[in-house]
Amino acid sequence: MSSTPGTSAAIWIGRLFSGLVVLALLADGLVQLFAPGLTKAEMEATGFPTSQAIPLGIIMLACAILYAIPRTAVLGAILVTGFLGGAICTHFRLGELGSPPQLICLLLGALTWGGLYLRETRLRALLPLAA
Repeated sequence: MSSTPGTSAAIWIGRLFSGLVVLALLADGLVQLFAPGLTKAEMEATGFPTSQAIPLGIIMLACAILYAIPRTAVLGAILVTGFLGGAICTHFRLGELGSPPQLICLLLGALTWGGLYLRETRLRALLPLAA
């Protein structure tokens, strides 16, 4: 069996990538909601007051849920991309170019769209990689 996009293997790889993104967002969102003290130092270092931990957690959970639901996955991917872009920009503003948080956000963004691309035939039809 070849592993061209649209095969069962590609779809499962896409689901795996998407699952990793959802797990990462859910974990971070739940920490923000239920244990904001764990991220207090990082929040303060990036210039965010700790009082914004709960709204950020809600946003992360909403993005993860929208991305996990097949009917809203594209909207979720767009929102995840915006959220991760903001995180990358925050670290860039702090002079942390190429920092681990930036690289993780970049990787999660690539996994978000890569996973969606592999598991969604309509997206592959809209954005073909091969001519």
